[in-house]
Amino acid sequence: MPSKVIGKEQLYIEYADKVMGYIRSKITNQADAEDLHSTVFLKVYQKFDTFDQTKASVSTWIYTITKNTVTDFFRTRHVHSEIEEDILDEGDEYQGILDEETLNELADAMEKLPQRERDLIILHYYSGLTLKEVAVRMSMSYSNTKLVHNKALMLLRNRMDID
Repeated sequence: MPSKVIGKEQLYIEYADKVMGYIRSKITNQADAEDLHSTVFLKVYQKFDTFDQTKASVSTWIYTITKNTVTDFFRTRHVHSEIEEDILDEGDEYQGILDEETLNELADAMEKLPQRERDLIILHYYSGLTLKEVAVRMSMSYSNTKLVHNKALMLLRNRMDID
């Protein structure tokens, strides 16, 4: 159980308005939005005991549940007329919160990687080098570079797994 969180009631107090704001930015029908809001917190409460603060912050966890619930709503209801093309657009303020949380978690996860794996990820994804170029730069064989790359991605995925 997260140390920062007093309990389920506190989660609702802290996140109810933010969750509703995100839902209302995607769904125009008030009744549907209220139903989804209830569904989100039902899921939060049901999964509360399985939440692992080492994998994600509570806000990222709740926003991920919210985003997935909205996406599921559109999939199951086939309400294509109401789907905005940018439903997952990074431009909206709530997605910005999620992006910032995710970047912070990525930075934390990167710091925990062994130096070689971290260097490889930085050279490949941030410097834009191909894995062959990374192999030359790091004095590694190409096949070993691919193995280290896959290991690093696996470690990052495990550390950032949200749901």
